[in-house]
Amino acid sequence: MRELATHLLRWHAANAEYVLATVVRVAGSAPRPAGATMAVDGSGNVRGSLSGGCVEGAVYELCREVLASGEPVRRTFGYSDADAFVVGLTCGGELEIFVHRITPSEYPAVEAALDPDGPMTFVRDLDSGAVGALGPASATGAEFDDAVVRQARAMLDLGATGVRVVGCADRERTVFIESFAPAPRMLIFGATDFATALCRVGRLLGYHVTVCEARPAFADHARMPDADEVVRDWPQRYLRRTRVDARTVICVLTHDPKFDVPVLTEALRLPVAYVGAMGSRRADRDRRLRLRAAGVTEEQLRRLHSPIGLELGGRTPEETAVAIGAEIVAVRRGGSTRPLSATDRPIHAGVMCLEAGDPIGI
Repeated sequence: MRELATHLLRWHAANAEYVLATVVRVAGSAPRPAGATMAVDGSGNVRGSLSGGCVEGAVYELCREVLASGEPVRRTFGYSDADAFVVGLTCGGELEIFVHRITPSEYPAVEAALDPDGPMTFVRDLDSGAVGALGPASATGAEFDDAVVRQARAMLDLGATGVRVVGCADRERTVFIESFAPAPRMLIFGATDFATALCRVGRLLGYHVTVCEARPAFADHARMPDADEVVRDWPQRYLRRTRVDARTVICVLTHDPKFDVPVLTEALRLPVAYVGAMGSRRADRDRRLRLRAAGVTEEQLRRLHSPIGLELGGRTPEETAVAIGAEIVAVRRGGSTRPLSATDRPIHAGVMCLEAGDPIGI
């Protein structure tokens, strides 16, 4: 939707009503991903595209109907459907389209979602057509149930977009949540064998993974094929100048005080989600003494997860990486780290991913 920002803001300036038609679900081979949007105003002007042309004509007619009635519509176009064959969707896939009207009362939510300066989700209730924009600490537009808000912010953390069925206080609600955010960052300091394995886990968890290594012989992307980038720099210097936010996780695997202490001194003062450091218990005790001597406060030290990872009993780099990834998930999502069989907490928070049919916790 953000690619239509210039056009939509012009329509807002003219106080125009218009319709948004959005791909909310894709199955099989389809020309555009979920989130692709087409807009139609009261004069019949069309902006954006849903399918590269093959269903636009039929969706345009739907848009005109919704503009007149104000009632939102969900419609599926697939290769096996007669209507889809008529409009030419012959790629073998299936698109579900949601069409809803935007009036001046919805402008603030749309404009908040279009703001390029911050991460934001645009939430559509697929039953009522209500819309809202939810950021990490902000909300504009419709007042959604707390369960929807939590799910939207969890998806924003991952930069995820899709349909979710959310168990709310009154009933289940089906919403389409579109995230406008880069993937969260995982910063790994030290290009070790453990870092190689952790890159794979980080990517599996949806992170943009950066490995920073000061030693030229080790700062080689060929050694870290699953990293999104490998940077040759002193860890603390790189950390001072790179972008971090409340979703960033930092893993210090250098296992050398001359690298560990300076970068951890910087990291523990940043508003990031997680800071962990590898080392034995003896090394951890020594490192904490050095950090205190460097001016790190006790409150800041309490944020340090060291030795890094959960106690899974793993020995290999891959098993260690799983233990680190599991601890990051637990810290960020508030998990107990206990076996599910030993707890009576809900396994999931009443959220289902409609595309896959599998529940997703928040």
